[in-house]
Amino acid sequence: MRLDNASNIYPACLSKKYAALFRLSVTLNEYVNSGVLQSALEATVARIPSFGYTLKNGAFWWYLRKIGTAPKISELSPLERFDFSKNFNYMFRVSPDCNRIVLDVFHVLGDGNAALTFLLTLTGEYLRIRHGLDITYDSHVLDVKQQPRISEIEDSFTTFAGKKGSLEKNDPAYHIQGTKEPVNVLHDIKVSIQMNEIKAVAKERGCTVTDILTASIVYALQKMHIEDPRPRKANVLKVNVPVDLRRVFGGRTLRNYSSYVNLGVDVTNGYRTFDEILKEVSLQKNLYTLPSNLEPKIAANVGLERNVGVRCIPRFIKKPVIDIINKLHGDRFCSQTLSNIGNVKLPAEMQPYVREMDFILGRQRGNAGAAAAIGYGDTLNVNFSRGIVEDDFENYFREQLLALGIRSDDKYIEVASACTPTSFRCEASPVWK
Repeated sequence: MRLDNASNIYPACLSKKYAALFRLSVTLNEYVNSGVLQSALEATVARIPSFGYTLKNGAFWWYLRKIGTAPKISELSPLERFDFSKNFNYMFRVSPDCNRIVLDVFHVLGDGNAALTFLLTLTGEYLRIRHGLDITYDSHVLDVKQQPRISEIEDSFTTFAGKKGSLEKNDPAYHIQGTKEPVNVLHDIKVSIQMNEIKAVAKERGCTVTDILTASIVYALQKMHIEDPRPRKANVLKVNVPVDLRRVFGGRTLRNYSSYVNLGVDVTNGYRTFDEILKEVSLQKNLYTLPSNLEPKIAANVGLERNVGVRCIPRFIKKPVIDIINKLHGDRFCSQTLSNIGNVKLPAEMQPYVREMDFILGRQRGNAGAAAAIGYGDTLNVNFSRGIVEDDFENYFREQLLALGIRSDDKYIEVASACTPTSFRCEASPVWK
């Protein structure tokens, strides 16, 4: 199977120390039974077959090949580059961690929406086997007894791409500096927000929850910029916000189908108040996410992949070239990333068994950190992952939430490193219960 259009960049950037990874987890109100989880995993991969492929090197491009062996659950590991060959060639991992079901995904397989569907389908099947639930299935919790749909494995970029493409122009963005951690260390600060409080603030100001989060991140970046002593620092403060294209153009693919917008301000002529930043960010998002503005960007990427000259370049030449282009045109134009999956609605039968959900982005190559948000029930969890020691940026973010009247429960969740491979969530309880 061919890689989807967005996936070609990830194997080009893959190295012994880095991979584009992210983590989704569901916390249950009970310990996870590993035997039941294994059965549920096998059924889920059969229902969502795109997760049953591994990455292979072709002469001109990378491609995906179906794996013949069944997937296996594994003990919880750090959110860092892992050896696919030691994972039965699967590019994802499912781990029971006390009362959590943890899913780590290499971005080649799919975006956050696709991975969320995989995890919730897995969780639904686990609860069905464990408790005999009669689940009302929906677009995120699939019935594993149904056959996969062709639309779920299509490359929607080629299906919904516009005819004429052009890439947007951006200026280099400001980047937070700090004491770099070793490549195998990733700090994670979890900020838990009451959903009703942030929704009330968003309604009062006529914007969305994502607007509030993005503006708060930009305001925190501005605080960092003010205190930064470097004389020649960039003045553009931008947040990269992924956009789920299914909501814009339709489509049901369970692979990658997202684009992005860079939202923020240029402080060359002076710093802004929070209200000014919020207004700019909200207007930018509404404008940049219009189908007419997203279509040229998608068409340009699809056109580049289809270009005969590009297709004829051998893969061993493509890899370093794509990697360099990504370094020059990727994180260079954004100061931070905010990936917000949104508020998850579970079938009523599953709700009594699920306590909360988390979403964490892996280590970034060009930025000090990134933020990932997911809501469930009364709580919105925002996880800040970072590869530097200092946490000033996260502190400024939380201070701004408090200034808006939004309280948060903050805690250091984990440090993913070779020295600390397990989570503190379960100190004495067995993982393999």
